[in-house]
Amino acid sequence: MGGRATSAEEYAGLVDQVIGELQDMLDATSFDYEDVESSTDYIEVLLKEVREMRATMADGSYQFGRYDLPFMRIVKTRNDDDLPFIRLFYDINRTHREGLDTGG
Repeated sequence: MGGRATSAEEYAGLVDQVIGELQDMLDATSFDYEDVESSTDYIEVLLKEVREMRATMADGSYQFGRYDLPFMRIVKTRNDDDLPFIRLFYDINRTHREGLDTGG
């Protein structure tokens, strides 16, 4: 994609995709007992915060805003090695800050 979502459905899909990716990472780290404590803390926080955001989208209380989403404080300290799908977070945040890309 590489930018803002063009519809509410696409935006929700991006959030759902991030939730799935984070859950997969969390599931994978549960088998790597050497790094479990250090590697899952930020993933668990991200997953919690993205799920909370998704819940507001589902119940209709979500609001676009001018400021970064709360989870960006964590995302901005990470890279592609930590979060191979990091671009999705930036796309979600950009859509949050600038609204849907309706071509206008």
